[in-house]
Amino acid sequence: MDVVLRPVREDDLPLFQRFSIEPGLIGLDWNGFRDAQAPVRRFAEDGFLGKDDGRLMVRTGSETAGLVSWRTGSFDGRTTYWEIGIALLPEYRGRGIGWRAQALLTAYLFEHTAVYRIQASTHPENVAEQKSLEKAGFRLEGVIRGCEFRAGRMRDGYLYSRLRDDPAPELGNGSVTGSGTAPVEEPLAD
Repeated sequence: MDVVLRPVREDDLPLFQRFSIEPGLIGLDWNGFRDAQAPVRRFAEDGFLGKDDGRLMVRTGSETAGLVSWRTGSFDGRTTYWEIGIALLPEYRGRGIGWRAQALLTAYLFEHTAVYRIQASTHPENVAEQKSLEKAGFRLEGVIRGCEFRAGRMRDGYLYSRLRDDPAPELGNGSVTGSGTAPVEEPLAD
């Protein structure tokens, strides 16, 4: 399965807007309606490639399957880590794209930033994402009790991590556009 990550382009913005206004499209992470113009403003600011966070598009073949994201965090105020996430369109879930995209993003971040730790969280009921993270080389660290407000009440979460010196999964076919070590995705015709 070919999975490619590439920077966000202007023609990707309608997908970002859909995630802001279509209940259920993003799965369990739906937090209510959001400003559909916020992605347009963010793209104009830095193309979703900021110092403290970013997003890349997930592609398989010639199709956009969703996006991956990362943001910085710190437990001690000095040492930083990345927290990653993924949002796939429903028709691309359950096909092995998610774990590959998260493994590619992790490899990319370890290659281009000095962080030692990358973490991800998911919902206890999202068994598919738990399996995806484990395939991507992440280990379950534990339950974070009452960590998020969703669907009208506080809920628990599961925290996973992968350290720089943990074994990386075998990715097979996959690349990050412009990463320096993987093939660059050919530009799509306009």
